[in-house]
Amino acid sequence: MICIDQLGRRIEFLKPLRRIISLVPSQTELLVSLGLSDNIVGVTKFCVHPKAIRSQKVIVGGTKKVNYEKIKKLNPDIILCNKEENTKEIVAHLHEEYPVHVSDIYSISEALEMIKQYGEIFNKKTEATTLISKIRLEKESFDDFVSTMPQKRVAYFIWKDPWMVTGKDTFVDHLLKANRFINVFDDKDRYPEISKEELSSIQDLDLIMLSSEPYPFSEKHIDELTSISNAKVILVDGEYFSWYGSRLVQAFSYFKTLHEV
Repeated sequence: MICIDQLGRRIEFLKPLRRIISLVPSQTELLVSLGLSDNIVGVTKFCVHPKAIRSQKVIVGGTKKVNYEKIKKLNPDIILCNKEENTKEIVAHLHEEYPVHVSDIYSISEALEMIKQYGEIFNKKTEATTLISKIRLEKESFDDFVSTMPQKRVAYFIWKDPWMVTGKDTFVDHLLKANRFINVFDDKDRYPEISKEELSSIQDLDLIMLSSEPYPFSEKHIDELTSISNAKVILVDGEYFSWYGSRLVQAFSYFKTLHEV
């Protein structure tokens, strides 16, 4: 079997894909949703959904640093990576020994394409098709809902010390636009650092979102930013903005709650 991943890399599989290592948390959750839990042999320490997965599988490291010896002992048939989550060095090193599929996702359509590819390479076409249909129905319903909502100017924070926000060419920015939010930093590349002075100078900022990941923002950070901006500051579940697998089924219901604040 031959597959072209989302980087355009040609991958040839010479045997059934029974042993899977996933180095991407959202893709681990997707595998379980497709009924592939028993085939997963290795995950990262950040693969927190479903909750029991890390106690059931071998943890081979994080997303930026892995234990190659642990991976070798697991003898995987395929390793799943992502362009943003994992480093070029990890992908290149693993590619020398194993088939490596790399996803590259900046939009919902690309997320659905990944799900379709997984359905094909793991012989789960029916499950993948069903999941894709659910996500599309949720998105269509949300589009109708959000079309009646007023637009808001927002800033989406992902880190502190230094303060970092989401800019353009990111999956998070794509979902902000799906919400009809205007990202005030969409003129900056990807994840720019900003100063408090820069934030305080922004006019007509309606909403500041503090993501739950990768930085664990809390109530104290709301107070900190409220002191320098007139915008409303809220904590948001970052998984719904950055996990591009089966979590998208629940994401749009969550997004509706953000238009009520």
